[in-house]
Amino acid sequence: MSELGGNEDFVAGEGATVVDPRRLHEAARIAEALVFASAGPVPEGYIADRLPGGVDVGHVMRQLKALYAGRGVNLVQVGDHWAFRTAPDLSFVVRGDETETRKLSRAALEVLSIIAYHQPVTRAEIEDIRGVQTSKGTLDVLLEAGWVRFRGRRRTPGRPVTFGTTKDFLDHFGLEELRDLPGLEELKGAGLLTGRIPSNFQIPLPLAEDEVAEDEDPITSLDLEELGLLTPGGKEDE
Repeated sequence: MSELGGNEDFVAGEGATVVDPRRLHEAARIAEALVFASAGPVPEGYIADRLPGGVDVGHVMRQLKALYAGRGVNLVQVGDHWAFRTAPDLSFVVRGDETETRKLSRAALEVLSIIAYHQPVTRAEIEDIRGVQTSKGTLDVLLEAGWVRFRGRRRTPGRPVTFGTTKDFLDHFGLEELRDLPGLEELKGAGLLTGRIPSNFQIPLPLAEDEVAEDEDPITSLDLEELGLLTPGGKEDE
């Protein structure tokens, strides 16, 4: 881990506090251990709370990410979380040992794509984009997979629920943030869009995961209870 400290002092924060390279090295070891020991992506704030005072967690994680960039295991950022993942070019080696992910139906893939690009989006808006009704079972599959979540309620009559993607969605598809979703040219190159699309067609840019739309209220426990998704007292239904 000597690559992390190098011979340079590390300046952290607006106060330009100089951190001893040994403390920076120890901070990197702590961060590495926390992510390695976790079964899922670790919040950056959780790591920061456990590092020596004065050490910039962002700097530490960027250094660790660079250190692992050429290895069989990479350190990847998933929103504001961090996780170790098999290097993309080696995924074929371990694929046979992984539990096969449940294959999504075409309808589920369409709904997932619409939610990813148009979030926050309501069920009625999903159906308007697809041109067909969306069954509750399709949404249930995406919710159970952990790729879609209830994110808020639209400030319109009936206060419909809005849907958005999750950190597990970003993690599964190798995205650091929603803005890393493929753009228009990438989708064309992959053959997912025909050359006959309108000239003014644009790929929507979704809001950041925790960004609330102007016409949206965040989902609350009371909302979930009202929708029958939480039992009184705040526990989720089995």
